[in-house]
Amino acid sequence: MNLVKNTVKIGLEKPVKLLHVTDSHLCLADERDNERKHALAERLGDSNKEIYLNEQIEYAEKNCDLLVHTGDLMDFVSYANVDRAREIVSNEHIFFIAGNHDYSQYVGEAWEDNAYRMNSYMQMGYGLGVPMFFNSRTVGGVNIVGIDNSYYLFAEWQLYRLKKEAEKELPIVLAFHDPLFEQSLYDYHFENVPGDCAYLVGCDEEHLLRYSEFRAVQQRPDEPTLRMIEYIKSEPLIKLILTGHLHFNYESNITDSLPQFVTGGGYDGEAREITLI
Repeated sequence: MNLVKNTVKIGLEKPVKLLHVTDSHLCLADERDNERKHALAERLGDSNKEIYLNEQIEYAEKNCDLLVHTGDLMDFVSYANVDRAREIVSNEHIFFIAGNHDYSQYVGEAWEDNAYRMNSYMQMGYGLGVPMFFNSRTVGGVNIVGIDNSYYLFAEWQLYRLKKEAEKELPIVLAFHDPLFEQSLYDYHFENVPGDCAYLVGCDEEHLLRYSEFRAVQQRPDEPTLRMIEYIKSEPLIKLILTGHLHFNYESNITDSLPQFVTGGGYDGEAREITLI
């Protein structure tokens, strides 16, 4: 496991330690799954993915107050993946919010929208047994709030729920899969990662000009998303954002006082330990 360590000052009397893990991309299939699922598992599977995940969980249980997983626990929906994912997120030491692959049937085979997500959610038997769209938990006086933005959008109801969380008047750590647009992260992605987009939430039209038409349509923010981003930037109780999706480590600030940490792929042994003080 490659462990990155950060300390963030948010005004706590006693430190709280989080282990941020994301993008585990489990690739399991068994006799209940069809040939296409088995082909995916064979092509994308790697025994190190489970080895690293088990190591990360063990480390968090021994050294941290909570493991925060920001999605893509599974690479695709299969009976075997769902069973393993349910077992993992049932651990009380783990906080989970979904990513796009947690609803993916065959990895990139279809236009992914809310109808697609809900079809997969129902196929799982109403999800993984924990809240997948919006989740919150208080640990050590810190409110960990997870929001599913796996298709580059936030919903109006999620903004309402986040505002209700702020009424608790506790410092908030936000956890979601797709990072928010930030100029240096956008630039870094285009300079270092081949591709036709930066996979960020909230890109304006000027920055979408570099995207392919498909990616621009996929990732163009709607009004509820823009309102959510505006609220996140303006709410002083929000102290830190934890995200994944990009499969590399990056640290930057959304505002002068709001850091956003992108953590690399858990499938590759990456994890981030954050000490809140």
